[in-house]
Amino acid sequence: MRFVRLAFLVILTVLLVTFALANRTPVVVSLLPGSLEQVFGLSLRWQMPLFVVVFLGIIVGLLIGFLWEWMREYRYRAEAARKRREAERLARELEARKAEERKQHDVLALIE
Repeated sequence: MRFVRLAFLVILTVLLVTFALANRTPVVVSLLPGSLEQVFGLSLRWQMPLFVVVFLGIIVGLLIGFLWEWMREYRYRAEAARKRREAERLARELEARKAEERKQHDVLALIE
């Protein structure tokens, strides 16, 4: 299995490097359309290679997906934390009752 994972990573790396080398042409990336740039007086444009734009899009998409999933699973994590605290409280209560019971057995043993 380790070999399969390593082979997959090597193939993925070769593909990504090949894609990057094939798409080195600079492109202009604008944050706002031309008409809105004139209205706001902002010119938010960057020139970068096409592969950087594609890789940044993939990374931003992954980050948004991870954040969305983390927010979606919040209630499950909260419920798990609540149950963990309850289990810890019950374990402490059980230990206290066992200690109390041992004390009672010690007292009965002394009386006999």
